[in-house]
Amino acid sequence: MKTAFEELMTGLDEVQAFLAGERRGFKVHVPDEVDVKSIRNKLNMTQSRFSDTFGFSLDAIKHWEGGRRTPEAPARTLLTVIDKNPAAVITALHPGALPGATTVKAARFRTMKRKRKTWRPFKARKAAAMAAKAGVGNGAR
Repeated sequence: MKTAFEELMTGLDEVQAFLAGERRGFKVHVPDEVDVKSIRNKLNMTQSRFSDTFGFSLDAIKHWEGGRRTPEAPARTLLTVIDKNPAAVITALHPGALPGATTVKAARFRTMKRKRKTWRPFKARKAAAMAAKAGVGNGAR
């Protein structure tokens, strides 16, 4: 078994080889476990809203949170991105909702700018409100 130092050195050697052009690509390390409930709670979303917003089935979310199933690697990857930057995922999945927003801060700013009486489709308003809530974390608007 390698020590922590040896693992760091191996990683640095891989980075150096990649930067020198000796190696192409890199290996992604997907987390073994993802706490779906804490991600959902951090965004102040119900299971139903979380499933609608990010494209998961409601049953899958219930099973993940209940511990009856574990998300597969692609779902764990998406859940990790949702945890780190939910506005980016909302922008990618709902392009009209937050044009140009790539961060939670940008999403909040765009939402605040649009609070005037400008007409937007309901889905766009809903996605913008969810992204704004994601940046706040405590449910305040």
